[in-house]
Amino acid sequence: MEAQVTMRIKRTDQWFRGFWSIPLLACLLVSLTAAQVPDKVVEMDILPETSRLVTGQSTRLAIRLEIAPGWHINSNQPPDEMLVPTELELSADPGVTFGQLRFPRAEQKSFSFSETPLAVFEGTVLVFGSLSLPPDFNQDSVHLTARLRFQACNDQLCLPPREVTASLVLPVAREGEGVEKINQAIFAAAPGGETGPPASEAESELVQTIEQRGMLVAFLVIFLSGLALNLTPCVYPLIPITISYFGGQVGGKKGSLLLYALLYVLGMAITYSALGVVAALTGSMLGGWLQNPAVLVFIALVMVALALSMFGLYEIRVPARLSNFAGQSKGGYLGSLFMGLTVGIVAAPCIGPFVLALLTYVGEKGDPVLGFWMFFVLSLGLGLPYLLLGVFSGSVNRLPRSGAWMIWVRKIFGFLLLAVAIYFLSPLMHSDLWYYSLLAVTFLVGGIYLAWVDPNQAPGPAFTLVRNLVGIGFLLLSVFFWTSSVEAYVNEQVIQLTSQMQAGGAQVEAIAWKPYSTAELERARAQGKPVFIDFFADWCIPCKELDKFTFTDPEVIEQSRHFVMLKADLTSFNSPEVKALRDQYRIRGVPTLVMLDPTGREVPGTRIVGFVEADVLQQAMNRALQAAGTVSPGE
Repeated sequence: MEAQVTMRIKRTDQWFRGFWSIPLLACLLVSLTAAQVPDKVVEMDILPETSRLVTGQSTRLAIRLEIAPGWHINSNQPPDEMLVPTELELSADPGVTFGQLRFPRAEQKSFSFSETPLAVFEGTVLVFGSLSLPPDFNQDSVHLTARLRFQACNDQLCLPPREVTASLVLPVAREGEGVEKINQAIFAAAPGGETGPPASEAESELVQTIEQRGMLVAFLVIFLSGLALNLTPCVYPLIPITISYFGGQVGGKKGSLLLYALLYVLGMAITYSALGVVAALTGSMLGGWLQNPAVLVFIALVMVALALSMFGLYEIRVPARLSNFAGQSKGGYLGSLFMGLTVGIVAAPCIGPFVLALLTYVGEKGDPVLGFWMFFVLSLGLGLPYLLLGVFSGSVNRLPRSGAWMIWVRKIFGFLLLAVAIYFLSPLMHSDLWYYSLLAVTFLVGGIYLAWVDPNQAPGPAFTLVRNLVGIGFLLLSVFFWTSSVEAYVNEQVIQLTSQMQAGGAQVEAIAWKPYSTAELERARAQGKPVFIDFFADWCIPCKELDKFTFTDPEVIEQSRHFVMLKADLTSFNSPEVKALRDQYRIRGVPTLVMLDPTGREVPGTRIVGFVEADVLQQAMNRALQAAGTVSPGE
């Protein structure tokens, strides 16, 4: 009996000691793990570009993060909502404003605990931004603080979310004091735009395709994306140009037509690719050439010259020295190539999320050869339908007994080209009233002339019927454009009246747009309201589509009341003010819609490039309102 009790006591003692060994062992493991965690997983410092700040001017900033070896932090826009994003916030004395922060592209890394690659930062990370002082800033220095929130992980464990801060006192230059450039090596490595949003979904998908599937698959995706651009409004001007040029200028055998069309598409691809590479490497805006008056007048003159040729005033031929190359056709091979080079400028405004991603990728790679071929493949996809359209339009000349009525058909193309010339001059008119009125007059004159004045006659009643139908069609177009001109005049008056009523505090069923200004941004920040910015240009077709169809949606109008709604005009894209604005928000094309939270930071996942329907915009606005802590209408 005593032996049994003794045995039971021993077992109890063993169990007791084993029970307490579990937490002791856990503590030991935690101690060993903690011993492997460096004191500072992330160190941060602030680097200004100049030795002193200047009132009324901006200075670039670089926030340098040093991440301990073997560790990483999540990107500022992780692919999974469960991951803790890296957030960086700058603060300073009253009156000091900041541009948007631009994080670098995150690395795509695979880990044992995740089936999909994660977007992370490792090693040395540079985040670029800017700081601006108002002209009336009267302090001797600026106290700047950077606050970083992050979660650090290695291959085995993740630490709890942490926060680190860094501070810097920047002196303000007095009158007569010099300002020197410092940290030049850091800012020499900065991307084209000094600030901007994190990588978009399209950018991430493009990079992932290139890295995981290779360049061949990437070029196939780029080609198909170029083909998809034909579903956007930017291609509208290309259709009448292509039909008119090949229908009136080119004739001959089917093989020759195919070669002419190939040269036409090749010229378009060369121009589009060159403009794309320049835009990507310089940070300029793709399609911005179409606001340059000289370029617009040049394209319009080319269209008028072609139109006069269609009317029979003269024949466009290449110089005699080049006749052997150009052949005996009216336009010749060089003529087709020249037309393609010209319309390549017209195709430049074709912008969308994928084109924006390609611009960003090429700009960050800095490789003009790779960039040219990427845009070349994109433009080949864009130009494929016009290859077919050119061959089809040129085949009209090969129809039997086409000589008599083909002269009349060429005059149809002449009036269409005059309408295209008016279209390209529309940004210089600054009013839709004049634009639609000129189109109405063109089609009115064209309809009367083609149906009842043109002396060319072809035998048979069929031609008479076609003449009358075309004339009536042109007259109907004239009526449509006259109606549009009246509507444009009424809209201008309504917009003016609406602005006056909104300024007086009246409630109007329209978006209360205001011109973009830093004062409006400061007012929104003081009111704690999110900001909606519409970046547009006068020459931008999708911008007008947004104004006409999307911004007039009742639900969009209702949601807009929770925002400060600003319009930023980028038509004069070469002006210093517009260039600074494009750099600040990293605008690569229009229309671009940007939504900021009440602190002035862009809400991730809400940027929109190109035309979208009202329901897509509503979803983005809802996300921005949720991020701002504002209850969205209908929720």
